[in-house]
Amino acid sequence: MTAVPERIRWAVEVVDPRPGDRVLEVGCGPGVAAGLVCRRLVTGRLLAVDRSAIAIARTGARNAEYVSAGLLEVRRCTVEELRVSGMDRAFSVDVNVFWTGPAERALAALHRALRPGGELFVLYGAGPGDRERITRTVAAALAGHGFTDVSVLSSAAGTGVRATRDQPGHVSNPGNPRPATTT
Repeated sequence: MTAVPERIRWAVEVVDPRPGDRVLEVGCGPGVAAGLVCRRLVTGRLLAVDRSAIAIARTGARNAEYVSAGLLEVRRCTVEELRVSGMDRAFSVDVNVFWTGPAERALAALHRALRPGGELFVLYGAGPGDRERITRTVAAALAGHGFTDVSVLSSAAGTGVRATRDQPGHVSNPGNPRPATTT
C-alpha cells in the first residue's frame, strides 16, 4: 500500500465526513482521498468524479471493496456536467478551476449538488504558490455564487476555503472571508 500524502490526510480531516453523509469529491485523481472518506462512511455514500478516464479507473480499482459495498460511486464527468443534488459535503483537492478562471458553471453545479446548509471545501496542498491570492480568489468566487459563511483554512499541510450553501433567510457575508486555522 502506498503512503498517503499529508495534504490528502489533512483534506479528509478538514472535510470530516460523518458516517451517514452524502459526499462529493471533485477531481478524485487516483482515489486516495476516496478510500479515506469511505472508511468513515457507514450508511453514507461518496460520489467521486473526475474528467480523466485513467483517474476513474484508478479510483475504482484502488477502492473496489467500497464500490462493491455500495459506499462509493465513481463517475467520469466534469464538475460542470454534474447532475446531482442533496449532498451534505463536497470537496476538491488541488483542482485549479476554482481560482484560475471564473468557474461560474462549476460553482453553479456545486451549488445545485449541495443541500441547503451543505458544506463545500476547495482545498490545496501546502506546495509553492501564492496561497493568499488563491484563497482570496476562491473565497470571492464562492461568496458571489450563493455560498455563505466563507472562511479561509490554513495549516502546514494545506490551505483552502470552506463555505456553506445558502439557506433560505440566511444573510451572506460578501465582505472579507473570516480566517480559520486548522491543524
